[in-house]
Amino acid sequence: MKKYILLNLLLLAFTSCVVSNSKDKNEKEEVKKESTKFFPELKPDRYNVAFLIMDGTYNTELTAPFDIFQHTIFRKGIKAMNVFTVADTDEAVTTFEGMRIMPDFNYKKDSLPKIDILVVPSAEHHLDSDLENKDMIRFVQKVDKEAEFITSHCDGAFVLAKAGVLKDKVSTTFPSDIDKMRTMFPELDIRKEVLFVHDGKYITSAGGAKSFEAALYLCEHLYGKKVAQSLAGGLVIDWNKDNVPHLIVKK
Repeated sequence: MKKYILLNLLLLAFTSCVVSNSKDKNEKEEVKKESTKFFPELKPDRYNVAFLIMDGTYNTELTAPFDIFQHTIFRKGIKAMNVFTVADTDEAVTTFEGMRIMPDFNYKKDSLPKIDILVVPSAEHHLDSDLENKDMIRFVQKVDKEAEFITSHCDGAFVLAKAGVLKDKVSTTFPSDIDKMRTMFPELDIRKEVLFVHDGKYITSAGGAKSFEAALYLCEHLYGKKVAQSLAGGLVIDWNKDNVPHLIVKK
């Protein structure tokens, strides 16, 4: 009997050791995984431009301004832009059109660089469930305190409105959603018949292909007309701010 008890005790000790070693190994793997996470190289003396992405983000509102801003690194004599994506996950997000994108930063747990320009592309649920994402809204509010510019494209304006940063500002959004935004946020001044609005540090656009033009406008504001036209030419865009219906309230 004592022999069986001793064997059972030895077996229990061995099992505990295996479980403990397995747990330690898993924890080490998690630490290793976290320590080897890839972060983009952010060069100094540049604007840090963060794109807020999530499942359902629309390709054009993300890639149009991303392309414009990324191309600033090829222009000499200007303060170019570091462009990167932020999300509330380490996993890939899937755009509305099915593109899968790995976020550069997880704003819920990573240490983020100072964000000079925040871009909020439109996403599928910016008129409903995304607006209930308290972490995302708090993130926008936090960035707003230090950022030099906050921009939105299409229904990204709903996120800015929910965060309260458009109070006392003029804005716009996707044309067919303007009435919806006016109903949801009756205290805001939301304009029709313009494709982008610049009021203070906020630039809101109608989205779609006009996301290119709103991004080019910000570049012209920062770098001048010659650089903006050069960026447009590199992407075969005929850029002339005067040909785009827009409103500049206060620079």
